[in-house]
Amino acid sequence: MTKWINKGSKPTRTGFGEGVKAAASKNDMIVGLGADITTSVGMHFFADTFPERFFSLGIAEQNAIGVAAGLALSGKIPVFSTYGVFAAHRAADQIRISLCYNNLHVIIGGAHAGISVGPDGATHQALEDIASLRALPNMTILSPCDATQAFISVQKAVEELKGPVYIRFGREAVADFTAEDQDFKIGKAHRMRKGDDLCIIATGHLVWEALQAAEKLADKGIEATVINMHTLKPIDKDSIIEAAKKFSRIITAEEHQITGGLGSAVAEVLAENHPARLLRIGMKDRFGESGKAEELLAKYQMDAEGLVQQIVRWINS
Repeated sequence: MTKWINKGSKPTRTGFGEGVKAAASKNDMIVGLGADITTSVGMHFFADTFPERFFSLGIAEQNAIGVAAGLALSGKIPVFSTYGVFAAHRAADQIRISLCYNNLHVIIGGAHAGISVGPDGATHQALEDIASLRALPNMTILSPCDATQAFISVQKAVEELKGPVYIRFGREAVADFTAEDQDFKIGKAHRMRKGDDLCIIATGHLVWEALQAAEKLADKGIEATVINMHTLKPIDKDSIIEAAKKFSRIITAEEHQITGGLGSAVAEVLAENHPARLLRIGMKDRFGESGKAEELLAKYQMDAEGLVQQIVRWINS
């Protein structure tokens, strides 16, 4: 059985920023847009290397999306990054009409995703961004599990897609455990661990927590398959249906509201194709709060131990 090794802690925002820089080194049509939080969202890697191709537009997210649309219509590939709460909500109308309606190739980096943002608190913790953007036609949503996968996600978004892309990533350093030469395919989930008793489908930072939870469950005699759903739209229906045919119990784990996010996407596929018992783990219709990332993950039972407790309680019920 595959044992995933943490190569060292690294923020996914760093992987994203380094990915933008690497992509821009190969493609001079890439331009960067910022909103006064350049370093905080990892865009300083690009801005420092290509200052003539970076434009800081101030705290004006709606305007930034409009500018990005204009640049895309002019043949450029704009990359705009801000906190996910601002991108998905403050600029929602501009993303819907200017980007999605026109199917423009603009890459949006949604930083500070999930509860693990920590001390910045509820106003900055993106917990509804997937729900808001998943309903938009032409939108692709990527949720890499670590910094290496965030780096690769940018390359794939630039080279393989044509329409708008939202890449979701976090603030704090997390385990960096996937391979640089991994077979990353947009729209195709990756099975990280094989087990015969149940299936955990996780996304983003919770993939690592799910893998650690699976090891703890194994100590209890429960063997779990773990799937990394790094693409939330288009969702990998085949992998979900395959899991439903094999397992009577499926669990989703996400740093997001359980309404509208990964859990809802999986539930939709199951309801239409092959029903199975489903436990959705995530935020349960409430806002977050300030605190250390590890404390918040533990409080809301999104760390490995919390996942184990919820899964065992569900099985015993």
